[in-house]
Amino acid sequence: MKIHLGLSLGCKVDAVALTSQTFNLFGPLKQHLGGKHFADDDGVQHEVLLWMRQQPKEFYAAGIGAVIKRWDKCINICGDYVEK
Repeated sequence: MKIHLGLSLGCKVDAVALTSQTFNLFGPLKQHLGGKHFADDDGVQHEVLLWMRQQPKEFYAAGIGAVIKRWDKCINICGDYVEK
């Protein structure tokens, strides 16, 4: 995949490398939802929205900071980025 931002980066970027564990969201969300039962998708969506609204701004700021760091690293090595 090539990213087009009005200029050519000259390399391919793997979106999966940028998104995996980006916000570390799914671990805490999975913990929050664990053991709960929902009658339908609306119940799940409502609970997820409530949880997201309860997170402090620092939670999201840390996630955005991690995206920037990973994006920069991925671009600088032309997409050959795998975090272990």
